[in-house]
Amino acid sequence: MSRFLNPAKIGLLALIELYTNKAVPTSSIVEVLSFITSHLIDTAPTTSSTESRWKRAEATVSLVISIADFEKVLAPHTAASGIPGRSLWYVFLDRLWKIDSLDALHEFFERCSDLLAKTKDELRRDEQEGLPIPGPEVILLSRNSPFGAFVRRSQLEFTRLRFHDAFELWKDFVKYRQTTAAYYRKKTPSFQRLSFDHVLLAGENEWGPGVEDVASVAYGDMLRDDTSSTLPVSTDDIEKLLEFQIEQMQKYGNRIPTEIQHQFQDLLNDSFMIPSLSHYLSYLDAWRAGDYSTSFDYLHRYFDYTMQNRDRSFYQYALMNLAVLQADFGCYKEAISAMLETVSTARENRDMTCLNFALNWLFHFGRAHPEVTKELESNSMLGTGKESLAFLRSRAKETGMWSLWSSALISEAKMSLSNGESVATAIEHLVRSSQILVERNMKNMIGSQLSINIALWDRLGIAYLSMTTCEVFLRCHARHSIFDDELKVTSRQTSLLALRGKYDEALGILEGMDANSLRAWKPSQYWHKFRGIIKLRRDLHRNNLDGAELLISQLLQSKNEDLEPDLAFVVDSLHVECLVRRGILDQAFAKVEKMISELRDENKDIALRIRLLLLKAELLDKCGRPQKGFTIAVRAANVAWRARLIPYLWPAIGAIANILTSLGEFEPAIELLNAILPRSLECENSAMTAKLYSHLGDANMGMAGKMSPKSNKRREFMTKALEAIEKAFNHYSSVEDINKQCEMMAKKATIMKVSGDNVLANDYAAAYLSIRKDAGRMTI
Repeated sequence: MSRFLNPAKIGLLALIELYTNKAVPTSSIVEVLSFITSHLIDTAPTTSSTESRWKRAEATVSLVISIADFEKVLAPHTAASGIPGRSLWYVFLDRLWKIDSLDALHEFFERCSDLLAKTKDELRRDEQEGLPIPGPEVILLSRNSPFGAFVRRSQLEFTRLRFHDAFELWKDFVKYRQTTAAYYRKKTPSFQRLSFDHVLLAGENEWGPGVEDVASVAYGDMLRDDTSSTLPVSTDDIEKLLEFQIEQMQKYGNRIPTEIQHQFQDLLNDSFMIPSLSHYLSYLDAWRAGDYSTSFDYLHRYFDYTMQNRDRSFYQYALMNLAVLQADFGCYKEAISAMLETVSTARENRDMTCLNFALNWLFHFGRAHPEVTKELESNSMLGTGKESLAFLRSRAKETGMWSLWSSALISEAKMSLSNGESVATAIEHLVRSSQILVERNMKNMIGSQLSINIALWDRLGIAYLSMTTCEVFLRCHARHSIFDDELKVTSRQTSLLALRGKYDEALGILEGMDANSLRAWKPSQYWHKFRGIIKLRRDLHRNNLDGAELLISQLLQSKNEDLEPDLAFVVDSLHVECLVRRGILDQAFAKVEKMISELRDENKDIALRIRLLLLKAELLDKCGRPQKGFTIAVRAANVAWRARLIPYLWPAIGAIANILTSLGEFEPAIELLNAILPRSLECENSAMTAKLYSHLGDANMGMAGKMSPKSNKRREFMTKALEAIEKAFNHYSSVEDINKQCEMMAKKATIMKVSGDNVLANDYAAAYLSIRKDAGRMTI
């Protein structure tokens, strides 16, 4: 096997020769040159679809395997020279078929020098010898241009070939070209059976029947379509395909499409020498597929091969890959140990890039798994979160590591929000990070940046901007980002839709994600679990508790291993809601207390603690003791206000208003609820808004009870109570919450009965029974 040359590259050289000989018409030049350039220069995909990212690999493999790609490009065009009416495809084939012997192949490569512009020394020598200087109308290739460099390297590689390798290249070229024999025979009357080799054709008269024996000795079974023959692939093609596939997997986090994987394996099997980089590709694919043992084996195999020829300076990268692999498969202590050794080795070898990456990884790992890193000593190299980030930011700025600098700023913004610190400080970090991304055109990090922006708008209670940011990322930036970012932003978008009760639309968006990207193990697990969470929320609202409990049992099985902390908390809170709907309040209360203690120990996001306080206050209300939750609700409101967590501030104030209602303080409860309800609508959380309207209806009904019977004030407050309950019913209907719909309908019937309108009261009672009946049918 040749190191660089193969039949496809001979075809590209012939096409370049046609271009310099002006055989390509002016109207076709751009398309022909674009085709040649696409196989000589690495270019980024210009379209956003995932399939287009792999077009380059498909084109490379297709060109190596078959000459048909040349036909697709050249057949539609007419040649600018030669016989009028002939297609460019025929002229190209005519050039290839005139290379009719191994000697002609040598002459072809020798003539390639004529395609290049001559150097000053060559021009001076030609002038001394009296040779004419090429005119300005002659097309010559600059020696340093992409085409010129390709021609010069092809010549050099051909001269380096041993005779055996040159003959193998000739045989591969004959086989590569043979599929066009039928077409060329139709267009060329002089074409004969042995025209592929001028030596055999010339010796046919002299040797007679013995020419078949000579051909058999020279070409073996190749002329009989031997199925065991190998593909004409060069080491250069294999290495380029390897580098491209690894780049795609690392850049976007996807697995290789199955079809391309099979084609590449065929090429690799036919390759005389297998590059060590193929073991790294196998490691990445096994890792993405979730095959721990295979990925572990290939990682060791790759670094065993590379370390034979290199010194200890690459040892830290082996350790770093090992640590990331161990962490992904849940071996956290081994991962920490390997990464700490990476830090030591990188420091010893003065590899600042590896050192900074390792420290950044340790920081993020410590935030995600504090129970593992808390065992480390306080004076270890990890330090505290803020100190680590400050160090990383300064080091990244000094060494010009823009991605690390931006990542540190994003992490500082995230930590600031998580700790309930100043929102202005978090926005400042995000703006500085955004400036770096824009100035350095770092498109692959836009996903991380916008994810924090989405969380920021969500925490400020402006759901519209949060949804808009999701749309901006998915439409404009998803094609440049790793698939994990696309999956998480899509999940956030579907979560916002689910809060509005648009379950089918949310599930449809998840179902419409790229199937090949979801072949990777981690994204597939995340996708299935998030899809399960949306279905669980829908089943709970539809009162399908049996289906909900089945989903909860499946999600809880792998909660500690696969789910991220935020998703794990959502599953736990939905589990509590399921227990409440079952009426098992003691178990629900015990679970909430356990969750509070765990969060207190791990020092997690302050938003999670507020949500637990609200859950606890709600449980006390369900138990008929709302006053016991007064201090809890006030504390939740205080913390939410200080941290500007608006989506939790309004439920906390709503809980306080409900407690005031239970104490008979109806007027202040109404004032509180009237003040917060307009702002709560910005959060676009139908269940939260419905609950606040329900509290408002209760408070107005309480005020009506204080008024004298049949008075205008009493009627006024009862009308306001009915309006509030009606709005609560509408919001509960949008999220399909059957129990709450029935509760609101019962309240409306009670209000009508108290006001003396028995007809409407009976209608509402009938509607109540109808909702129950429909819910039972839906569950079945």
